[in-house]
Amino acid sequence: MRNSSNMLDFSAIKKAAQSHEAAMTKFLRDLIRLPGESCAEKEVAARIVKEMKKTGFDSAGIDKMGNAIGYMGKGKTLIAIDGHIDTVGVGNRDNWKFDPYEGYESKTEIGGRGASDQLGGIVSAVYGAKIMKDLKLLNDRYKIMVTGTVQEEDCDGLCWEYIIKECKIKPEFVVLTEPTDGKIARGQRGRMEIRVEVKGISCHGSAPERGDNAIFKMGEILAEVKALNNKLKKDPFLGKGTLTVSQIYFSSPSRCAVADMCAISIDRRLTWGETYQSALKEISALPKVKKYKAKVSMYKYSEPSYTGLVYPIDCYFPTWVIPENARPARAMVKAYEGIAALPNGKATVDKWTFSTNGVSIMGRNKIPCIGFGPGKENQAHAPNEKTWKADLVRCAAVYAALPNIYLQEK
Repeated sequence: MRNSSNMLDFSAIKKAAQSHEAAMTKFLRDLIRLPGESCAEKEVAARIVKEMKKTGFDSAGIDKMGNAIGYMGKGKTLIAIDGHIDTVGVGNRDNWKFDPYEGYESKTEIGGRGASDQLGGIVSAVYGAKIMKDLKLLNDRYKIMVTGTVQEEDCDGLCWEYIIKECKIKPEFVVLTEPTDGKIARGQRGRMEIRVEVKGISCHGSAPERGDNAIFKMGEILAEVKALNNKLKKDPFLGKGTLTVSQIYFSSPSRCAVADMCAISIDRRLTWGETYQSALKEISALPKVKKYKAKVSMYKYSEPSYTGLVYPIDCYFPTWVIPENARPARAMVKAYEGIAALPNGKATVDKWTFSTNGVSIMGRNKIPCIGFGPGKENQAHAPNEKTWKADLVRCAAVYAALPNIYLQEK
């Protein structure tokens, strides 16, 4: 598989990937037909393990959390390719032009919930490993681990906290197969989920002056929270930290009474240099938060996986970035440029806007991540979601080429 210049035979890899387009299309459409929101991925995981066994993985199975994990090769260096297998719901069906679970297929596209976010990624990962084996790219220096991970949409990175901490598995680096719009991603902003709660005193609504309306208090706090968004830190690469109020709650004896509690949830996106401590401090320091003695806290996630396993964690998902000249990044650029006929011959190295499992792998555990996946970021969580067959093929080929290039890098 090498020519006289000691480089991979990219044309053979591309040809092999193209030969699997029909099989990858069928596999992806099968996955789309199996609804698998967070904590309900059982059938999706089983279908992935079935495909791993069919394509010749040395071993494939499901761990106690419900992650589908397969291995190919016997080498010492462990390289992982990760794709989360849960999806969000479909929302308002009236916004869909087709059945989101039956999906559709054209000459170039595959539609359906999860097509881009991110069932296509696990499909390309499985077939990338198959190509490695079929073309004898596997050697005694590395071993490939393909993970179809659960609960990412509810709690990104939780699956990998379990894999790293409880299963004691630590790859040398991880390829994240979230959609990258034909680019390479080397980082993302972090995020956290904040709750702000203020108390009041209820009374009959006919005499509101007798009580202390928690909703009115929260109204003043909301104005300060909104203004804070414009003052948050900006990083040259990752961009600005942001916040938005995503939910609001209240308690009141009735619709004819003054509210005695009001709470909001804040979706806080963290740029480089921001931490959960600094973000909580910013909210706690707001004048109206202090005036009304509002409680500021971070949410905790403790929902059971589909296997029943509960693995509690704070809802803090750290920012992460690897340098552009880091070994996994350099190897990915060379693999992509070798496989793809890029207009200017150069890969674009960028970042994700949304969050990924890298918050655990790199953010918490300092295992380098590099991102490259089929589909487009703007398809994530959107109605009429789709991906492109050419992306599935190209990504499978890039994944197949990557490990040997990585091992050649110094």
